[in-house]
Amino acid sequence: MNPIHTITLRDDSNTQMLYFTCSSLSADDRRIYLISDQGGFPNVYRHDLQTGREQILTSNTSGILQSYVYFNGTRNTGLGKASVCLDPVREIVYYIQDRDLCAVGSDGNIRVLNQVPADQMTAFTHVSGDGRYLCVPTTDARILDYDPDTEGYGLDQRPKYDIDSRVQQENLCSYLHVYDTQTGEETMCEPVPRCWITHVQFHPLDSGMILYNNEWPSFACGIRRINLFDGKTHRQLRTAEQGRSADDWVCHEMWSADGKVVIYHGAYANGPAFVGRVNVEQMTYREIPLPKEYDAYGHFTISHTGELVCDGYYKQPGDHPPQRDNSTDHGADPHQKNAEYISLVHPDWEKHALRWTPLCKHGTDWLGQDTHPHAIFNHGGDTIYFSSRRGKYVGVYSVSV
Repeated sequence: MNPIHTITLRDDSNTQMLYFTCSSLSADDRRIYLISDQGGFPNVYRHDLQTGREQILTSNTSGILQSYVYFNGTRNTGLGKASVCLDPVREIVYYIQDRDLCAVGSDGNIRVLNQVPADQMTAFTHVSGDGRYLCVPTTDARILDYDPDTEGYGLDQRPKYDIDSRVQQENLCSYLHVYDTQTGEETMCEPVPRCWITHVQFHPLDSGMILYNNEWPSFACGIRRINLFDGKTHRQLRTAEQGRSADDWVCHEMWSADGKVVIYHGAYANGPAFVGRVNVEQMTYREIPLPKEYDAYGHFTISHTGELVCDGYYKQPGDHPPQRDNSTDHGADPHQKNAEYISLVHPDWEKHALRWTPLCKHGTDWLGQDTHPHAIFNHGGDTIYFSSRRGKYVGVYSVSV
């Protein structure tokens, strides 16, 4: 397997990449953008991969904003760690500080574009490929109306109640807010009733189309999870036919570089894991089952050439992954979080076959969202970057393809 290179690892703090729905790398692959809690508070840093020089871009001194996956953060106060996304061409970082929707470039000048509503809970954001628009998903704040200390459980103090059931029973709503990145004007606020949206992604070539999810469905996950809004209508991108079932579990949808297909992964009801893709225009599907023993949770992300990288599932004969009591295992996902490998995956969609090339062991303990590797390709497609807690703290690493 290939050697691992350390990008940044602090002696007394945690550093992680941005969420995998956006790139963490500048378009020329010379700089990587990271979130680090060095100094006691999470902030965004720009790290030059050639010189090692770092620049702090944000000025947060208020902890972590409560949002999706950061359940025990503070309401309307702190850096929205889930909100940080990068425009890799113009190298502008967008993020939420308290309620302010902010933008900052390499000059370090922070612009406040707008404010998110005080009575709505935010999640992972996304900037359009042309840099003109920013999409901020929110949900009625009642969705996380609880005391994490007394009504939460596990590492992330997530709610004990079924969030999707609350959404359905109380008719809660999510919203697709779109803002002009130059003027800060809100150009769209599209309500999506009885839905919990936590991931959004503009079509790579058409900012009028937004891919979005329905998080943690309590029923019909196989068809409710992946959705598309084309500016006029909403449609579910996975249907219950030809072997697909509403009772399947699906997750982590992501556009291909040309915007023709959306890839995703999941598990069949009472069956094996799989990776799939849907042709958005033709609504045709290809799903490839994984070997039965590939039962350790991971993510698939796609390169500009269509190859995949995976931070889970793969096993070699004789492997005995560590067994942990991981609180984040107790959701709809049927797989344990104890995978060990970063693998290059070559799909043959027509033949329904995958060829796995293990590159390295990432070594993370999967204990908490920020330790998930969320492996991504660089823009050149020759290097993979990932986060990992290989010891006491989370650091960022790379491996050559």
